Amino acid sequence: MSSARNSDHTVALAPTASDAADRAAHTERTVHHVRIEEDLLTVRHAVRAATLRAGFSIVDQTRVVTAASELARNAYIHGGGGTVTIDQLTLGGTAGLRLTVKDEGPGIVDTDAALADGFTTGAGLGHGLGGARRLMNDFELHTVPGQGTTVIATRWAGR
Repeated sequence: MSSARNSDHTVALAPTASDAADRAAHTERTVHHVRIEEDLLTVRHAVRAATLRAGFSIVDQTRVVTAASELARNAYIHGGGGTVTIDQLTLGGTAGLRLTVKDEGPGIVDTDAALADGFTTGAGLGHGLGGARRLMNDFELHTVPGQGTTVIATRWAGR
């Protein structure tokens, strides 16, 4: 996997998948606010429903729901809340889901450390960002300390 960085602490992994997501047709978009803990469950249910509509296998459903849960929880706990946008995509007959998780929290000072297994700023196991990255085909992390974080993660059915 390649990694690219710029001054706003952007980390883009697997850019060819991102390019594909940019060329894909959007068939549906939903936005969910994450303000209270119960919103995390709402996001999980919405992502699960989207994976079912997209025809994902049970394994891919689990991957996407797990990644969404980790990312939404990070936005809630570390970012003080935010939004989760679910885009259903199609590209060349293949279904995909793109999750865009945004918060306006403190941002991430050291993205390399935050993506490493075992790194945690709380009571968790430290698998959130790195685990979510591994579960998805494409993963981008954009963060500006003091201004917030955006994660864009895409999974394609059957890949």
